[in-house]
Amino acid sequence: MTKCPTCGADSDGTTATCHACGASLSETTQSFAPVVAEESEYGLRGADAEGPLLVVRKGPDVGERFYIDRHSLSVGRDPRADIFLNDVTVSRAHALLLLAGDEVSVTDAGSLNGTYVNGVCVDKAILRDGDVVQVGTFQMMFLAGKGK
Repeated sequence: MTKCPTCGADSDGTTATCHACGASLSETTQSFAPVVAEESEYGLRGADAEGPLLVVRKGPDVGERFYIDRHSLSVGRDPRADIFLNDVTVSRAHALLLLAGDEVSVTDAGSLNGTYVNGVCVDKAILRDGDVVQVGTFQMMFLAGKGK
């Protein structure tokens, strides 16, 4: 036996409305157990990587990894970009990632919407482990890799 959520009258559960007040007895909201995102999902797993990388954590293609394995990588909506981000909020030539020794930097390439590091619009920034890089709707975490 269930109770009407509006008036509290008993119901046998076979009707869609309460016999006492006429309120709907069908539930519109379902309960669920929330899923807790673990920090290791992006942070600790990336610490085992041999070199630096970006991991998409918000926006299209969540979880995709881009390894920074060359001196220079172009980032943009152009299909020929080294890191192709297919979204209209990304400029065709949006940014450039530069690897020099153990240091990775990001430089905006004159994009319309800007390149952000940790929520700040930058022309150029050196990336540190855990920094968040935003290019259009793509929010990516920078992971320095082993020993960085």
